Amino acid sequence: MSLLCSQVYAVDASDIAFQAMEIVRENELSDKVVVLHGRIEDVDIEEKVDVIISEWMGYMLLYESMLGSVIFARDKWLKPGGLILPSHASLYMAPVTNSQRYHDSIYFWRDVYGIKMSSMMPLAKLCAFMEPSVETISGENVLTWPAVVAQVDCYTIQAQKLETITAAFKFTSMLQGKLY
Repeated sequence: MSLLCSQVYAVDASDIAFQAMEIVRENELSDKVVVLHGRIEDVDIEEKVDVIISEWMGYMLLYESMLGSVIFARDKWLKPGGLILPSHASLYMAPVTNSQRYHDSIYFWRDVYGIKMSSMMPLAKLCAFMEPSVETISGENVLTWPAVVAQVDCYTIQAQKLETITAAFKFTSMLQGKLY
């Protein structure tokens, strides 16, 4: 990408930025590519940019995402008519069943390394699916077609819109199974 641009600002808060600096130097691109180590909110870029490219998507699109940082960069540095890549995203939701995961999460407490902990099972049932989980779900566990619950337009979305996502949806199951 840097070979096609007159100037590139690469910003990363992780230590991979130091390796990127070495790669830039090694390839004699220091006149075109500036690597900045830090959060986008904390770095200083003295000019507007034509394009913002970011891998901002988190788990389930918005969980632990960096979209707030893209919004900050857009509002501070993107030229009018500039590009944001990716520019749009959609979050889909579908009801699933996964009795094996449920069973493993709950019945694990019957015997934990030889210690009876069955009294934890009621709490485990309440908490089993409270936190997001990154898993591969096989097709037979998806009970019906997904519904769009959020759409993101990186050109117009505002940070406060990310605080709470609400959506109306209705599902009609095509398969029989427990909904977890």
